[in-house]
This record gives sequence, C-alpha cells and structure tokens, in this order.
Amino acid sequence: MADASTLFGPGMTIALGTIAPALAIGMMASKAMEATGRNPEAANEIRTSLILAIAFAEAIAIYVLVIALIIKFV
Repeated sequence: MADASTLFGPGMTIALGTIAPALAIGMMASKAMEATGRNPEAANEIRTSLILAIAFAEAIAIYVLVIALIIKFV
C-alpha cells in the first residue's frame, strides 16, 4: 500500500494542473455567452470557436494527468 509521501506528488500535480484549464473554460464560456447576447446572428461561429477552444484547454488537463501518472509510476 502506498504511503502519503508517494501520493503527494501526483495529487498536487493534478490539483494545481487542473485549476488553470477549469478557470479558462469558465472564462471562455462566459465571454461566449456575452458575445452571443450581443450578436445573436453570430451564435454558430461563436459556438464553433468555443468548442475548439474548450477542447484545447481540456487537452492541458489530460497532459497533466499523464504527467501525474508518470510521477506516480516512474
């Protein structure tokens, strides 16, 4: 069984590494809703750009997970 010292590194990596993507996704969604409210005709273009940007931000969180697994098992 793993003790606390071997789980601290991966745990902190995931905790700190997912804060930035979570904040970024929230800010992007907020600005997209604001932009859609100002210009409803551009909603399709805004939605497309938003989904692409969220995918890139979420990729950072997946990279953090991979790094945490490397720290844990290597």
